[in-house]
Amino acid sequence: MTQFPSPVPEPALGVRSPGISREIYGMPAFATLISPDPDATISWYTEALDFVVLFAIPGPDGRPLLVHLRRWHFQDLLVRPAPGPVAAGSTVTLTFAAVYDEVAPLAERARAHGGGEAGHPVDTPWNTRELTTTDPNGNVVIFSAGRPPENTDAGFSARMGQWSAEQG
Repeated sequence: MTQFPSPVPEPALGVRSPGISREIYGMPAFATLISPDPDATISWYTEALDFVVLFAIPGPDGRPLLVHLRRWHFQDLLVRPAPGPVAAGSTVTLTFAAVYDEVAPLAERARAHGGGEAGHPVDTPWNTRELTTTDPNGNVVIFSAGRPPENTDAGFSARMGQWSAEQG
């Protein structure tokens, strides 16, 4: 499909995630979450959703002023304390790539952790399996994994190949 390599593995049963890189690099995109309870937010992402704390920058009082979380290459989140109340939810939904066999265990771990919400994995008409979660601050985060070829809609895959070819 593209000449640019991706850290996302090709969909297949039994494929493993590429793992977490602790390399420091220029991030082409990232989200910043403002939280009234950064500890709860960080716990949700690290203990329930497989992110790691890459680093934390302490503020003048010693508490983190900014915490950098990462899951895979280019799946970076920054968490900052809110200066006041935060309204739950927004029009923004974050979506992160995942691998097929890890979506169900991720859902179970997130539900067991508590503090946020996690649905059940669902197969979409666009050949992915997705898990929708909501963090303790009301932010919606989706983990989306390509379905293995034997579990896809061949007609949709053919249309995607055609659209890709038309784009050059």
